[in-house]
Amino acid sequence: MKLRLTKTAAVGLLLLACLANEAAQAAGVLSIGRREDSTTFDPIKSAQNADNWVFSNVFDPLVRVDKTGTKLEPGVAESWTISPDGKVYTLKIRSAKFSDGTPVTAGDAAFSLLRIRDNEGSLWRDSYSIIDTAKAPDAHTLVITLKSPSAPFLSQLALPNASVISEKALKAAGEEKFAESPIGSGAFSVKKWTRGEKIALVKNPYFWQADKVKLDGVDWLTIPDDNTRMLKVQAGELDAALSVPFSRIASLQKDANLKVALDVSTREDHLLINHSHGALGKIAVRQALDMAIDKETIVKTVSFGYGQVANSYIPKGALYHYADNLRRPYDPDKARKMLADAGASNLNLKYLVNAGDEVDEQIAVLLQQQLSKVGVKINLQKVDPSQSWDMLVAGDYDISVMYWTNDILDPDQKTTFTLGHDSNLNYMTRYQNDKVKALVAAARLEMNAKKREQMYVDLQKMAKADVNWIDLYYSPYRNVSRKNITGFYQNPLGRFFLEDTVKK
Repeated sequence: MKLRLTKTAAVGLLLLACLANEAAQAAGVLSIGRREDSTTFDPIKSAQNADNWVFSNVFDPLVRVDKTGTKLEPGVAESWTISPDGKVYTLKIRSAKFSDGTPVTAGDAAFSLLRIRDNEGSLWRDSYSIIDTAKAPDAHTLVITLKSPSAPFLSQLALPNASVISEKALKAAGEEKFAESPIGSGAFSVKKWTRGEKIALVKNPYFWQADKVKLDGVDWLTIPDDNTRMLKVQAGELDAALSVPFSRIASLQKDANLKVALDVSTREDHLLINHSHGALGKIAVRQALDMAIDKETIVKTVSFGYGQVANSYIPKGALYHYADNLRRPYDPDKARKMLADAGASNLNLKYLVNAGDEVDEQIAVLLQQQLSKVGVKINLQKVDPSQSWDMLVAGDYDISVMYWTNDILDPDQKTTFTLGHDSNLNYMTRYQNDKVKALVAAARLEMNAKKREQMYVDLQKMAKADVNWIDLYYSPYRNVSRKNITGFYQNPLGRFFLEDTVKK
């Protein structure tokens, strides 16, 4: 029997079809709730996880770190050779395209590397100053010549911030516009960025591994409040949420609709100290603050046993971690005396806290209580996470708990960024030690593995002696997703392999 539709019925069915189509599209879009929004899509101008973890699916570096976070694998460069003297790297650029359909060339790769080395806005200049020249004799051959052999250089090529970008697109758009709407060659491209709310990514049909990408897109939603994020993923309003509070892990694990992932990480939480502010510039004062903080209590109270007290800026499990590094005992009496001897008995400190971060807020209260026992007054200033970074860069703080995860396998990256007097003021601490700076540079060039390891042992000892910051604890990545999501995980360096993620 042939069905004859009235005009009203036809319109109704058309509306249902549209809604069904929208639902089908939504089914292929992964929604991720996270605490912080991104700050930029210009790779060289950021050092934040909030940026890098999105960069890794929009841009593609020459070399990648694999899923295990333990070895390198091809990226835009499908192969490479290194000259016997360790100074010349010749990379073969695969046949790949940017998200606008234009080819990725060796010229784009050379441009990207020279830009991260030379651009005044680059936060990574020190790490790439070892490059003498980067040239493209043809579209698929990149030749990098170093000023001297460099042990971490191949690993540095895997840094998300050194990803290959389109020279033509950047110059046409200008840096400011490109930073809002970039052209990359990764698994996804940026559809729209609504600051403070959402970054909408769509599948990049030109990605060289596009056939393995199952998602139609990814929505990164900015939801600063931890409790709100957890409630939304429980209600099915989000497919996944990052940064599960330690206090919620056990209860979320009991929810049959959810999967909690505690992935091995290189995360270290620490207390940043602004060395340029008065008494905080004195080593004895910083040492006293270190002894006035009971890390064991913090770990037990805040991390619910999931964290471990940290003793070095190089995280446990990472290359050259020094397990026997100094652990100052909790000794408030000695700390009080040291502060008095240093003329700092009545310290009054501004403590920057990320509002809505349950763990940060708990630590802030504990530190306020502990430091009060040695006569230090702590003034808590809660700010939106999107503001805290700029305040740290501006030096508008005395102390603040922050965290770092490694982006490459080699310790040079974090060491340079936090101890080597780089363009980011040693991760905003304003720490200065010329002997440390010289050793950081020397360790980068030392090709003997045993000698190099000893250099990093010495650097860990020196950083601890100077208290460049106060090491607090190591912990796993803590994320939660709905049961119908598979392949959602982070490797130890924090990369989400969203090209492997499936939404059923």
